[in-house]
Amino acid sequence: MNPRFLIVRLGSMGDVIHGIPVATALRAQWPDARIDWLVDPRYVELLALVPAITYRIPIDPRGSRSLLLSTIRELRRTRYDAVFDLQGLIKSAVLARLAGGRQTVGLSRDHLRETFASLFYSHAIDPAAKHHVIAKSLSLLQAIGITTPTVEFGLSIPETAASRDVVTRFGVGRYALLNPGAAWPNKRWPPERFGAVAAALHAHVGVPSVVLWGPGEQELAAAVVAASDSAAVPSPPTSITDLFALAKGARLVISGDTGPLHIASAVGTPVVALFGPTYPDRNGPWSPADVIVSRADACVCHYERRCRRGEPCIDSITIAEVTDAIDRRIGAHG
Repeated sequence: MNPRFLIVRLGSMGDVIHGIPVATALRAQWPDARIDWLVDPRYVELLALVPAITYRIPIDPRGSRSLLLSTIRELRRTRYDAVFDLQGLIKSAVLARLAGGRQTVGLSRDHLRETFASLFYSHAIDPAAKHHVIAKSLSLLQAIGITTPTVEFGLSIPETAASRDVVTRFGVGRYALLNPGAAWPNKRWPPERFGAVAAALHAHVGVPSVVLWGPGEQELAAAVVAASDSAAVPSPPTSITDLFALAKGARLVISGDTGPLHIASAVGTPVVALFGPTYPDRNGPWSPADVIVSRADACVCHYERRCRRGEPCIDSITIAEVTDAIDRRIGAHG
């Protein structure tokens, strides 16, 4: 019988993206395996872009109790050979264990966000010196004999109406994507500086910029456009699939530590990443060619949504630093 595996990684967008290489590594080892993923309903669309996955199973631990129990019963009937908890929280570990697999695999206590999650694992893996969340997640595959997996995303990205509009206007590889938004306020670089960077990109490289925006971020995107000296335009409204398609067609993506940054890294588009309260060696772009401008070493509120000082450390990143990073990244890319 072909092996059956379940991945548990509910959210967020960036973390789900960082887990994709686990699915592709499993598929490379067992082409006929059943590989399912338990995920927040908001990210089913994202996982639809991953051909390595067999079934994308939406689940909301805060939702209907009857629906939750029905999903767990269905998971148990599948009789998975191994269940991998990539999230490291008590809720994800409980769901992984309730799935009833022969093995429930997670990271060892020292590498968990909530250490009590380890109580629900039958196999706890120490990732040793691995720092990046992708490498840590891949280390879980040691439990089933995969010791040297490669980092592959294996995405299948369709053209969308939004990407077609942008490419028709500017051309493939002839625009930059700027992403000024983030769920955490202290991950946002000031919009007027994004606008100045857009102006510099257009003046020195001849590349216009498309400014991404999500729910509640239209004014933020408008502020970037207003400060760009007509070098930037707002993007059309975007779905998750649109973001992947737009990133795939871009020459460069400039973003803080949030979903569009990780999308660009996954599709292989050159990235300039701006980091404040999070560590780029854990969450940053995977490619060594990408350029990171970070204030994580000076930050006093790591992995907190709001700055304790009242002035986010990311604000100390200068326009000159970012334009220099762009020169280095574009120069490396050609």
